[in-house]
Amino acid sequence: MGYRLTRRSLFSASASTVAVGLAGCASTSPAASAEAIGAFPLDPQSASLFGPEPGLSLLSRNENPYGPASSALEMISASAKKGAYYTNDEATKTLAAMIAERHGVAPEQVVITTGSGEALSALALIYGPKGPIVAPRLFWDTTALYAAKLGMAEIIRIPLTEDMDIDLAGIDAAITPETGMVQLCNPNNPTGIATPGSVIRAAVAKMAEKTTVVVDEAYIELVDDEASMTCVPLIKQGKNVIVTRTFSKIYGMAGIRVGYTISSAETAAAIRSTLMSWTPCTSIAAAIGCYNDTGFLDYSKSKIVEGRQMVTQTLDQLGLSYLKSQTNFVYFQSGLPANDLQKAMAAENISIRGQYMDYTPWSRVSMGKLDDVEKFCKALPRLIKA
Repeated sequence: MGYRLTRRSLFSASASTVAVGLAGCASTSPAASAEAIGAFPLDPQSASLFGPEPGLSLLSRNENPYGPASSALEMISASAKKGAYYTNDEATKTLAAMIAERHGVAPEQVVITTGSGEALSALALIYGPKGPIVAPRLFWDTTALYAAKLGMAEIIRIPLTEDMDIDLAGIDAAITPETGMVQLCNPNNPTGIATPGSVIRAAVAKMAEKTTVVVDEAYIELVDDEASMTCVPLIKQGKNVIVTRTFSKIYGMAGIRVGYTISSAETAAAIRSTLMSWTPCTSIAAAIGCYNDTGFLDYSKSKIVEGRQMVTQTLDQLGLSYLKSQTNFVYFQSGLPANDLQKAMAAENISIRGQYMDYTPWSRVSMGKLDDVEKFCKALPRLIKA
């Protein structure tokens, strides 16, 4: 069958936002327009009904093509045979208990969601009406814009530093009694930069004295030292902090859709009351099956790191600038406008991301299978000299 799907954003992006300056980047469009569109434009390349077309090197969506783990697939197969029935609440509680045990919190502090996107959307709907969402200028803003499009949130964006880091001091200074919440992403997307735990924990603890702070840790399992970087310890200290996580990245389950939040029990109850869907039984079963599959997690991380090293070595050989990443993608400057490089790569059947907002020089490439990463590395030198 000739079915094809065009890649779309999870949520359409349109909102009124506060225009701010931009550090270390040439602007080719008005800031207000860029911020209304958001950091994550539509991916113009198409894919087959499930996954990429044969021959397409899909390096644009931060997926882990080495998943799902066999431990997840076995559970999916078993649970699919019971797909006539709604997801058993005991299954959801089982997964929540597993997560709670690992992080040293109570099960009632964990909320299971349909990907962390649902959790972040719910949080934007809860806190957006209370006041502006303060965030870095460049972050995974799709869910905040979801609430903004509904007229339920305003986003105040704080410029990045000259080094493209999150300006934590600037964000803290922007908090007022009217602030609804702060939203951070660590490691950040699309920059890939991970803020050290000692730095982000101190900053978040200070912010949490004034407002709710949400820390999106979608890529945290890929950092060098997860235990030292996560903000979950702040929740255990009673701070007004919410951490979101996902099975979409290291676990290779982007299409299966499981995520979760960790917060106080009171906040968790509020999140549950705002959720918009039920997570399928197959998704819950997959997550239970692979959550503690350390063999798969170690394998996936090693492959992702190997691919990332291939990319950075290529960039070093070409003398190109890039940001130090602890994720499964690299943000770099090729010397070409990002959209031009994206089009040139597309002609080679390689999919990378185009321009984010008005960060014209910066491109992002994700780590796919090593053969696909190698294809990108071989094409880049030729395309930037064409």
